[in-house]
Amino acid sequence: MLKSLSVVLGLMATTPAPAAEWKYEDRGVPIAYFDNGAAQFQFACRGGSFAMGYWVKKPSAEVAAANSMSLAINAGGGISAGGGTSFAQDMPLIHSDGSSMVIRGPVARQWAVIAQQASDAIRVGYVRHKAQGGLEVFDGNEFGSRGSNAAIAKVLRQCG
Repeated sequence: MLKSLSVVLGLMATTPAPAAEWKYEDRGVPIAYFDNGAAQFQFACRGGSFAMGYWVKKPSAEVAAANSMSLAINAGGGISAGGGTSFAQDMPLIHSDGSSMVIRGPVARQWAVIAQQASDAIRVGYVRHKAQGGLEVFDGNEFGSRGSNAAIAKVLRQCG
């Protein structure tokens, strides 16, 4: 019985949480966020413009030491240099209580569409292209996509 309980609790800890809604500083500004315990991925209306953010609580040494990196998203499979992965190229990193990146404008809107269309999971991670080809993925995380369409749509309606 104790072994079964341990297995169930272990599976619960690794199951991605669905999209949730939150109001920014109780001001009625919606945020659609995904949190898996190790990282958070969110869409919000910040300063009147649509933004997407990715925050890793305990970043790898490579990410913690970097001034900038690229960010990648894939809603159909793993992050790779091949098809299905979208990139935000060479963006500045913010290092404060973890490492994060904020992206605004057309890329944030494109990623909102990708996240809304995800059937099972959204995979996001910091990436760097290797000189010899290929891709290195750092602090890649998976987020459940259940509820993402409706939660992101509310943010897009307000932030238009």
